[in-house]
Amino acid sequence: MYRNRASSSSSTGPPQRSFDQPHHHRRRDRHAGFQPSPATNRRPNFVIELRSASNDHNNYDRHEIVTLMGKLDSVPDDFCLYQTGVVAARFYYQQWCNALETVVYLWRVMLNERLSFIPRLVQNLLVPSDTEEYNSRLRVLFKDCVIRLMEGELVMKLGENLDKVTREIARIDLLLRKPTRLAVHMELSKKKEVNVRERELIRRRIREFKSGMECIVDYLDGKVFDSSDVNVLMLKGAFNWNKIYWMIKRECRRLDDGLPIYADRKDILLQIRSQQVMVLIGETGSGKSTQLAQFLADSAVAGDKSIVCTQPRKLAALSLARRVEEESHGCLDDNSVTFSSMYSSFDRNDSKVIYMTDHCLLQYYMNDKDFSWASCIIVDEAHERSLNTDLLLALLKDLLCRRSDLRLIIMSATADAEQLAKYFFGCCTYHVVGRTFPVDIIYAPETSSFSAEFSFVAPYVSDVLKRVGEINRTEEQGTILAFLTSQMEVEWACERFKAPSTVALPLHGRLSHEEQYRVYLNYPNKRKVIFSTNIAETSLTIPGVKYVVDSGMVKENHFEPKTGMNVLRVCKVSQSSAKQRAGRAGRTEPGKCYRIYGESDFLSMPCHQEPEIRRVNLGIAVLRILALGIHNIKEFDFIDAPCNAAIESAIKNLIQLGAVVLEHGVHKLTKDGRMLVKLGIEPRLGKMILKCFENHLGREGLVLAAVMANSSSIFCRVGKEEEKQKSDCLKVQFCHPGGDLFTLLSVYRNWERVPRDKRNQWCWDNSINAKSMRRCQEAVQEMESCLQHEFHIIIPSYWRWDPETITEYDRILKDVILSALADNIAMYSGNDNLGYEVASTGSHFQLHPSCSLLMFGERPSWVAFGEIIAMPKQYLVCVTSVDFDALQNLSPAPFDVLHIDCRKLQVKVLTGLGTTLLKRFCGKSNSSLKHLVSHIKDTIEDDRIRLEVSVEQNELSLFASSEHMGRVSEIVSSFLEREGKWIQNECFERPLFPGRHESPPVALMGSGAEIKHLELEKRCLTVDIFLHGPHDVDEKELLSLLEKLASGNICGVHRLNGVVGQDNEKWGRVTFLTPEAAEKATKLTPVDINGCKLKIAPSRSTYKGDHKFLSFPAVKAKVSWPRRRNRGIAFVQCNPDDVSAMVDEFSNVFIGGRFINCRQSMKSEDTVMLSGLDFSVFEAELLLALSRCTSRKILRLFLPRAVAVENPPLTVLEEALLREVSSFMPSAAAATGNSKNGSVRVHIYPCETADYFMNADIYFDGSLHLEAAKALEEINGKVLLGCQPWQKIECHPQFNSILSCPAYVYMVIKDQLHSLLKRLELQKGVEFFFDRNENGTYRIKISAKATKIMAEARRPLEQLMNGRTIIDNRLTPPVMQLYLSREGFSLQKSIQRETGTYFMFDKHNHNLRVFGPLDKLDLACHKLVQSLVALHNNKQLDVHLRGPTFPPDFMKKVVEKFGPDLHGLKERFPGSDFTLNTRHHIISIHGSKESKQVEETIHEILKTTATPSQAVKSQTPSCPICLCDVEDGYRLEKCNHEFCKSCLIEQCESAIRNLGSSFPIRCAHEGCDAMMLVPDLKSLLLTDKLDELFRSSLGSFVESSCGKYRFCPSPDCPSVYQVSEDSKPFACGACSVETCSRCHLEYHPFMSCEKYLEFKRDPDVSFKEWIERNEGVRECPVCRLTIEKIDGCNHIECRCGIHICWVCLEHFKSSDECYGHLRSVHHAIQYDSVAGFWGVMVQPCLGIIPTYQQRHLQHEPPFLKHVELERVLDMIAWASMSFL
Repeated sequence: MYRNRASSSSSTGPPQRSFDQPHHHRRRDRHAGFQPSPATNRRPNFVIELRSASNDHNNYDRHEIVTLMGKLDSVPDDFCLYQTGVVAARFYYQQWCNALETVVYLWRVMLNERLSFIPRLVQNLLVPSDTEEYNSRLRVLFKDCVIRLMEGELVMKLGENLDKVTREIARIDLLLRKPTRLAVHMELSKKKEVNVRERELIRRRIREFKSGMECIVDYLDGKVFDSSDVNVLMLKGAFNWNKIYWMIKRECRRLDDGLPIYADRKDILLQIRSQQVMVLIGETGSGKSTQLAQFLADSAVAGDKSIVCTQPRKLAALSLARRVEEESHGCLDDNSVTFSSMYSSFDRNDSKVIYMTDHCLLQYYMNDKDFSWASCIIVDEAHERSLNTDLLLALLKDLLCRRSDLRLIIMSATADAEQLAKYFFGCCTYHVVGRTFPVDIIYAPETSSFSAEFSFVAPYVSDVLKRVGEINRTEEQGTILAFLTSQMEVEWACERFKAPSTVALPLHGRLSHEEQYRVYLNYPNKRKVIFSTNIAETSLTIPGVKYVVDSGMVKENHFEPKTGMNVLRVCKVSQSSAKQRAGRAGRTEPGKCYRIYGESDFLSMPCHQEPEIRRVNLGIAVLRILALGIHNIKEFDFIDAPCNAAIESAIKNLIQLGAVVLEHGVHKLTKDGRMLVKLGIEPRLGKMILKCFENHLGREGLVLAAVMANSSSIFCRVGKEEEKQKSDCLKVQFCHPGGDLFTLLSVYRNWERVPRDKRNQWCWDNSINAKSMRRCQEAVQEMESCLQHEFHIIIPSYWRWDPETITEYDRILKDVILSALADNIAMYSGNDNLGYEVASTGSHFQLHPSCSLLMFGERPSWVAFGEIIAMPKQYLVCVTSVDFDALQNLSPAPFDVLHIDCRKLQVKVLTGLGTTLLKRFCGKSNSSLKHLVSHIKDTIEDDRIRLEVSVEQNELSLFASSEHMGRVSEIVSSFLEREGKWIQNECFERPLFPGRHESPPVALMGSGAEIKHLELEKRCLTVDIFLHGPHDVDEKELLSLLEKLASGNICGVHRLNGVVGQDNEKWGRVTFLTPEAAEKATKLTPVDINGCKLKIAPSRSTYKGDHKFLSFPAVKAKVSWPRRRNRGIAFVQCNPDDVSAMVDEFSNVFIGGRFINCRQSMKSEDTVMLSGLDFSVFEAELLLALSRCTSRKILRLFLPRAVAVENPPLTVLEEALLREVSSFMPSAAAATGNSKNGSVRVHIYPCETADYFMNADIYFDGSLHLEAAKALEEINGKVLLGCQPWQKIECHPQFNSILSCPAYVYMVIKDQLHSLLKRLELQKGVEFFFDRNENGTYRIKISAKATKIMAEARRPLEQLMNGRTIIDNRLTPPVMQLYLSREGFSLQKSIQRETGTYFMFDKHNHNLRVFGPLDKLDLACHKLVQSLVALHNNKQLDVHLRGPTFPPDFMKKVVEKFGPDLHGLKERFPGSDFTLNTRHHIISIHGSKESKQVEETIHEILKTTATPSQAVKSQTPSCPICLCDVEDGYRLEKCNHEFCKSCLIEQCESAIRNLGSSFPIRCAHEGCDAMMLVPDLKSLLLTDKLDELFRSSLGSFVESSCGKYRFCPSPDCPSVYQVSEDSKPFACGACSVETCSRCHLEYHPFMSCEKYLEFKRDPDVSFKEWIERNEGVRECPVCRLTIEKIDGCNHIECRCGIHICWVCLEHFKSSDECYGHLRSVHHAIQYDSVAGFWGVMVQPCLGIIPTYQQRHLQHEPPFLKHVELERVLDMIAWASMSFL
C-alpha cells in the first residue's frame, strides 16, 4: 500500500501537489481493509474508491493511478494504494465539493473509456442535498454520453457498412437488368438476396441499439415507463450508476458483436409478453442460448421470479452460466446468474437466471409440481429431443394450464417447429437468422466412382478419405472438417491421410481437453484436416472451417423393445443434422460442403432426428410418470408417443428390478421405486446402489453406478497402433477376473488413493481418461448428497471390497450386478465363434475385444452385460461373470434357466486328420464346409450347429447339442471318409513320353508313389464334364454321383474357372482309376443334377508334346483344307442389268487349268451360272479370278458342294501335317523335345457333317517365328498324305496369341500396360482385343499377319504381365517360410504399397514372382529380400502366456512382476526388445540370443503361483528318421506323424536312386505302415523331382511286374509295352522302333521267334544248311569264299583272282596253269564258255550273301529291317535262274 505522508500547514490553504513528487509517498505493506487517518487524525467524511473493472484483482497498474491523481483538480486529503483486492485505491476527502468534483471527473474519464477502474463514492457524512447534487451531476454526464454514443463511432461504422451494402445491391440490380446467362443470373440473385438480408440486419441492429439507449435516457430523465409497451431495459428505483455504466457498455458490445438475435430483441420480447408459449428457432451462431435469458432479465417481461434455462448436457449448462455471468457483469445483482448441477430439496432458487440440465429440472418438478419459484422456463436445444426434454415438455404443457403467469420458450436450431407449435396449443413460432455465409452443397454422383478399398472399415469411411484428398489437391486454402461416426474411424482416417503441408487432427469425445484444444491452434503454412465425430456438429464451433465432408452417417443408441436390448449402431443422419454439418463451412466465410451421398439419398433421409424417447429404454420416464400418479402410461400426453412394446418392456424391466408392482390391474411404485425416482438416475444403476447399501457395500455401490454410466470412456485407447497396444498393456494391471465392472471398480479405487494433485499424471501414465474419472467422482458426490439429504443415509468413506483378494464381497457384488441386469443375461453357447446366447432373445453375440474376461483367456458360462453395440459387428459390452446358482435364485425369474442351460452346445474334437483332407473338406473359400454345415442345419433343424477346422492342429471340432451330437458326428464322418478315399485314390496322370501328334501312353502314380494303372492301349481315363443350367452344382455331390454311375473310383479332378449356365459350359475334367469306369461314364445319357444337365465326353489328352517345350511364348496359326469338293458349277449374283455383260466377260475364262462355260441362270434374272469348274477350285480363288475379268459389282458368289469325302483319322492327319511342318524346323529346336516336333504342335478340330473345311491350329515356339513363316508359306497349297488332290491346304495369314493376368496383377501394371497397348495401336499389322473375364482375369488377344510381328508385339507385354522370378541365394527355405508368416504378410503389403508392385508365391515351385512397372521391379526385389533377411536375422520368439498348463491370470501376474512395458525383462536382458500382445496373450522377443533363458525367466512365476499340475512342460517331438528334434516339420497326410521336411525329401530321393523295395514309399514311424499320399509328394518335391520319382516308380513297377511289362529296348527310351504270347508288334511312339512283344527283339514278320532267335545267335545258319544240302558248293582255298558250281568245266575263277580246280581244289595263278593241271592230272577239261562264265559270275553273287547277313544283324538298315532272310535268298536264287 502507498500512503501520502505530506501534512499541510493550514486546512484552509491551497492544496499542495506534493504527492506528485516521489518523496511525498512511499510503499507501506497494508492489508486491504486498512483505513489510514489523515494528517489531522480525523475520520474522512467522504471516500472515493477505485474498483477494478475486470475480474483480475491481483495485479494493478500503479502508474496509471499515480498519473490519474496528478490530473485531479481537487487534491485528496489522503490516499492509499493497494496491490491486491477488490479496491485498487482510496481517496479521502473532508470537503463535499472536492469529493464531488473528483468523482464526477473520474466518471467522465470512465465513460470516455480512458480508465480501468470504476469510481465509488462512500459518504460517511450523509446529507440529502449532497446525494441529490451527486445524482444530478452524474445524470447529465451519463445522458450526454448516451446521446453521444447513439450517433457515435460504432453507429457510424455500421452506417458505412449499410451504405456499402446498399451500393452493392444497386450494382447487382443494374447487372440483373442486363441480359445474362441463366447461371450468372441465378448467382447474382443469390448475392442480392444475401446483401438485402445483411442490409436489413444492420438497420435493425442500429434500431435496437438506439432503443436500448433511449430506455436509459428515459430512465435518467425520470420518465415513467408505459406498461403497455415493452422496454428492452427495465430500469427503476434509485440510480445505480455502476449498473447503468455496465449496461451501456454491454449495449455497445452487443452492437459491435452483431449477434443476429440482438436485431430481433424487441420483437421477441413482444411475442413472449403477448403469448404464454413460444417456439424460437435460431440458427447456430445466432446467440439465442446466451442472450435470450439476459433479454428477459433486463426487460422484466418474464416476471419477477427466476428465469430457468435448461440444457441437455451438464457441461453445456455450466459453460453457458459462466458466459452469461461474465457478459452480465455489473448489470445484475451478485449471484443473479447461477448454475444448478443437482437437485436438492433444501436448495433455494432465488437467482434471477438459473442454468441447469433438463434432468435436474425434472427432479425439481417431482418436488414442486407448480414451479412456484420460476416465472419463465427456457428449454434449449430442443432439437436433440432427449428423453428428459420430451418428458419435461409434456409436464410443462400441463403446468401451463395451471399457471397462466408462467412463460415457456422452446429454443432450437433445427427442431420441427411446426410439430412443437401444434403440440403447445398452436403457439407462435419465431425464426432468427443465423450469422452464416453461403455454403455450396456438392453431392456425390448417384453412381459414385468411389468404392471401398479397405475391408477393415465401412465404404463411406474410405469415400470420405478420398474426397478429403481431392479437396486438399484441388481447392484453395481453408480448414477441412470431415464427419465420421466413431473414434475408431476417426483415428483410422488420421493414420491413413498423408499429404504434404497438412496436419490431420482427430476430434472425438474421448480426447482430453488438451488434445481437443489442438483443433483451435494455428499451424503456419499447413492446412488443418479435422476428422471428427458428430461432436463438431453442435457442441463445438471450430473457426476457419471452409470445407465440410459429410459422410451422412451417425452412430446412435437404439433400444429394441422386442429384445429388450440397447444396440449402438450406425445409421443415416437426418436432414436437419446434414444441414447443421453443412453450416459449419459458413461460419467465417463462404464455404463448400461435400456430401458423400446423392441428392436422392438426402431427400430420403428423415427430416429430423428420431426422438430419444423412441430410441431408449423408458424405465426412468415410466417411473416418473407413475410417481405423478398417472397409472395408464399409454394415455400420457407425449409429444411423440413411444410404441406400446417399449412401454411394456420398460414396465417389465421395472417389475424385475422391484421398482413397480401390479396390484389389482394397476401398476404402482414400491418403496425402492420411490427411492429410484428421487435418485433420478437410470433404474438399474439405482438398483445397484440400493442393493449395495442393503449389503453394507454403500461405497462400492455408488462407485459401481458411476463407473458403469461412464464405462465407455474410462480407458483411453487412442492414437496410433503402438499407443493402443501400450494402453492395452497398461489395462492388464487393473483387469479383474470378475469382469468389466470389477475392473472399473479397481481403476476408481486405485485412482482415489492417489493424491489429488497427482491424479492427472497418474491417469496419463496408466492411459486413463482423467476427465471421465472426474465425471465419475462428481456423479458419486451428487448421489452421496442426494442420499444424505433425501434419505438421511450415512455414506461410508471406506472400501470393503479388495480387488487383490477374492472374498465374499465379490460374490455379493456379482449378485448385486445380476439383480440390476437380470434382463441382460447371456449364456456361453459352447462355441467361440458363435459367442454368447442372450437368454431373452436367443440371439448370439461376441464379447467386445476390450472385455476384461478375455484378458484371462476364459469364457464364463453365464454373464450379465450392460448393452450391445454394433461396429459393424455386434458385441456385448460392460460384461460381468455371474454364478449359475445365483441365476436360479432370481425372483421373479426372467427366463427358464434350466431350459436355456440345456441348449448349450457340446464339443467333439476329431484329431489326427491330414492337412489336405481338412483343406479339401473345407473346399475353396470354405464353400464345401459351408455347404455341409447348411446341410446339417437343414437336416437337424438347428441353426447353431458349427464345424470348425484347425489346419495347424489337424483337428476338426463339432459343436452341437447333446441331443444332436451323434447324428452330426455320423454325417461328418461319412463326408470325411469320402474325402479321405478320394485323397487316397488321388494319382498323378503322367505320359510315358511327350506325345507329338497323338495321345501317348499314360501311367497313374498314386499313394506311396506306386504306379496304380498303366494305360498302353490309349483307352480313355479322363473325361470332360459339361454342365448346362441356371444353378451351380456342389463339387462333392457331382463327384459322388459320377463314381456311383460309373462304378469306379475317381483319382483326379481338375475344376475349371467359370460360371455354370452357358450352353455346354465346361465344368472340368475327371480322371478315373480304370478305363472301364471312364468308358461307362461317357456312355451315360445326359443326367439331371440340381437343375443342370450333365454331359460327359472323352477328354482329348493334354499331353501332346512336351508342356515345357516352348522356349518363347507360343504363337498360333490357323490352317484349313476343304472336305467337300465343288460340283463343277457356281452361281454369281449381280445387278440384273449386268447379267448379259458378265456372261460375255466370264465366257472361256481359264480357271484352275480349265476353260469355264457361262450362261444366265434359268431360275433367277440376276444370276450368272458357271459350269466346267475343276474340283479343286473354291470360293476365294474363283472370286479372285472373276474379279479380274470384270469391273462390275459381284453381289454374291455361291459354290454348291458335294458330299464330304472320307479322310484318314485325325491322328493320321495330325501326323501328316506335323511331318510337313516339322521338316522346316531347325535341328537345334529339337533339343527341347525328342524330335523336331519338339518346337511345334498340331491340333486338328473334329468336324460336323455339314462343315465345308477341316480346321487346324499349329503352335510354334515364338522364338522360331522366321522358320514358322517359311513353313506356312511352303505348305500352303499342298495336299496331305491320304487326302484327295483337290484338298489343298490354305494357310490363313493371321497369327493369334493370348496373354492373361489376374486382377491383382493388373492393378499394379495398369498404367504401363495401357501405355504399351496405345503404342501397339500405332503398329501396323497388329490387332488386339482387351477384356475382363467373369472370374476377374484380364486378357489380351493379339492377332498379327506375321510371326515376327507377333513376337515383337508380344515380347514387352509378356515381360510385363508375367513379372519376374526373384532369384537370390539369400532366399533360403527358412527365409521363404517367414514370407508366409503374419509379419511377412505385413512386410509384403508395406513394400507393395511403397513400390506399387505385387508379389506372388508359387507354392509348387517354391519361388517368388514380382509384378509391377518394370522400372520398379529391381527396387521391390531388393527391398523384399533385404527385409526378409533382416526379419530372419531378428526373428522373434513368441512366449505364450495362455494354455492348459497356465493359470488364467498368468498374463496379469507377468505384468505385475515385470511392468506393463515389461521393463523388468528389459533390465534383465539388455539389448532385447519385448512386446506384449494382450489380445493373443503372447510376449514377442526381438534381438535376444538367450531366448530359452527369457522363456525360463517368465515361467519362473509359475513356481510360486501355479499348482503342480500347471507346471510348464516343454516337449519337442523327435523325427523318426534322424532321431533329432523336428526342424521345419511336416506331418504326413495319412497317419499325421511328424518328420523333418528335409528327412522326408531325402527318403523320396533315396527311392529315386534305389528302385528295388523302395516302392511304395511308407511312413518311417515305428509300427506305422501308412503310405505317402500324392498331396505329400506334391508338398515335398518340386516338379523336376516329381518327374524323376515317376520314372523311378515306373521302373520299379516294370521290374516288379514279373515280366508282364518291359521297357522299349532302345537305349534311354521311356516307353513301356506289355508282353504277349502271340508275337504282336509293339511300335514305340517315342523312338519309332518296332519290337516283338514276345521275344522282345526287333519285330520279325513271317518268322517265328525261335527261328529269329537262332538267327540272332548265328547269322549264317541258314546259309550253312544250304551248303550242306548242295554238293556243288565248295569254298575257295585261299579267301574261303563260298562258290556254287551248277554246270560247266572244272575250272573256277574266284573273285580273289585265284584259279581253282573244282575236282581237287588245287589253286593256280592263271587259267592256263589250271587247265594244264586238269589235263595232266584229271585228264579232262570239260570246257564250256557259258558254264565258265556262270562259274565266274555266280560266285560274286553268292559271296555277297554272308556279308549282307552280317551287316543286317549289326546295322539294321531301315529298308531291310523287316525282310525275312530266307525270302531274300530265294529271290536271289530266282533272279539267278532268270538270268541264265
